Amino acid sequence: MKNCKARYLIFFQYLGSKYSGVMKTPQDRPVLGVQNYLENALQKLKLENEASLYISSRTDTGVHALCNSAHVDIQRTSGKPPFTGEVLTKALNLHLKPEPICVIGAYRVADTFHARYRALTRTYVYRLVTGVTHNQLPLMEKNLCWPLRDIELNVSAMQEAISMFLGTHNFSTFRALSSDTPFKSPVKTVLRAHLEPAQGSFAQNHFHRNLLFWELTFKSPSFLYRQVRRMTGAVVAIGQGRLSISQLQELLEVQDSLAYPQGTCAPPEGLFLTRVEYDDSDLLPDTQDG
Repeated sequence: MKNCKARYLIFFQYLGSKYSGVMKTPQDRPVLGVQNYLENALQKLKLENEASLYISSRTDTGVHALCNSAHVDIQRTSGKPPFTGEVLTKALNLHLKPEPICVIGAYRVADTFHARYRALTRTYVYRLVTGVTHNQLPLMEKNLCWPLRDIELNVSAMQEAISMFLGTHNFSTFRALSSDTPFKSPVKTVLRAHLEPAQGSFAQNHFHRNLLFWELTFKSPSFLYRQVRRMTGAVVAIGQGRLSISQLQELLEVQDSLAYPQGTCAPPEGLFLTRVEYDDSDLLPDTQDG
């Protein structure tokens, strides 16, 4: 039987605290990327090819994902049909233990499919908690939110501020400079920008302190480098009275990354990539594993 490569779209989640980010790093580095562990798990499946992942959405050190995605080509040994999505998911999770990385689904896609360019939208949620320091957080929330000493924030001003990001804008001020900055258009369309109190979590309901969590949600086809963290930091600064609505408008209009106030960017720990959406027609019917 002729060897046959199959392309898969893989959805996966991870806690980003112990990784250099989602992207692959050289194996001799003391801290590796999530991609390193996923590709190591793939190689343990005894494939004919060296399986390389193509990640849809880059996340930094400390940033988490409830749902990131990637595509990969897999060629099994001679005579074996392609994995079903369910079998591939179970096999990868077996080899990912004990890392805080989990594959939540795998689907056959066309050989021309690309996880990054076929993605329709990406959704990020940033989690805040007020009235506590990092040392006062319950254990299950450490490195999973941004603790603020402030007991009260100007929520109405924050609501007005976050709504200013809706629509199509030049977000040059809200992107950090990186090696690919000159090659990416700063014009992005934000489809959703919303601030709301979070529903009661276990820690919120049972911890001895009065914890109040907030979630900032941003949805767009794509984002610039650190755009979500910079937008979040600006909204929080307005809630704390360190920045005004008029100053935020000026930041949008000046279109200069260097104009962004130093020390305002939100830390990575509270940021979660929660969803990467595709057209259902991109997913092919599963095959029977042999």
